[in-house]
Amino acid sequence: MGHNLRSGALALTGVMLLAACSGGKDGQVSDASPLDCRLPGKATFERLCQVDRMATPDGTVLTVRRPDGGFQRLLIVKDGRGVIAADGAIPVTVKPVGGEAIDVTTSDGTTWQLPARVTK
Repeated sequence: MGHNLRSGALALTGVMLLAACSGGKDGQVSDASPLDCRLPGKATFERLCQVDRMATPDGTVLTVRRPDGGFQRLLIVKDGRGVIAADGAIPVTVKPVGGEAIDVTTSDGTTWQLPARVTK
């Protein structure tokens, strides 16, 4: 089961999000990149979603988007958790996947799979 990022219980020493998303200039949104996601009620991941990133004063913010227009903003953190909800509105849970990705799940059941290097 995933770890709730609000509790800070994720037992990883490091998560580095890999450059799967195109980077933009400081403060600018980059082009969206395709992203695997599992939508609520679905059993498998499909490349239906998109992610873009933007540099902000707080750090890099990823906006992950569902095909129906729903989205979640995630702040990349460097304290071993990987990402947290950028606006705090909808908490996320993170689960490492095979050392090469993290699954980020919202309370509505949407899961985005982000490439990341996970170290323990």
